[in-house]
Amino acid sequence: MHLKPTYPVETARLELRPLAHTDIDELLTYRGRADVCRFLPFEPMTRDVLRARIDADLGRPWITDEGQSLTLGVRVRDSGRLVGDVVLFFRSREDATGEIGYVFHPDVGGRGYAREACSALLDLAFHQLGLHRVFARLDSRNEASARLAARLGMRREAHFVRSVWAKGEWVDQLVFAVLAEEWAGAVTPG
Repeated sequence: MHLKPTYPVETARLELRPLAHTDIDELLTYRGRADVCRFLPFEPMTRDVLRARIDADLGRPWITDEGQSLTLGVRVRDSGRLVGDVVLFFRSREDATGEIGYVFHPDVGGRGYAREACSALLDLAFHQLGLHRVFARLDSRNEASARLAARLGMRREAHFVRSVWAKGEWVDQLVFAVLAEEWAGAVTPG
């Protein structure tokens, strides 16, 4: 099992590709914001943190084994603007399981970019990496993220009460998931 997409991955309105150092200024416009990172498993990022993360994991162009992740920057084709990024974690080879995550600039909310980009990522997960199940874990207070998971056709499988210590407090975690055979009938991006 490996995932080596041809870039850019194109949808009706978007282009997805690995992040690079040339993306740092645009990444800072959302990954550097406290309001964006409020419910995410990382603090607002600085230029130095982003540079180091691109060298370590955010810039990886493929997945060759479990434990790795693929983060793709999401650009609007018409404007060329980086509006967010999506990530696929290869969690288990034996169980053919992955996890997705996503973060987008708040000023593009409601335009369907996150759904379109995540749909493309799920297509890669199921059709190219060959995963059986993909899940998303999120802070239960992140209602927009839960709505997106539901719009992607993911079912809410669990609500773990005060199960995660995050940013100085116990928080509830929701788990959404979709199986490959369920995704096969899902609406394609666009």
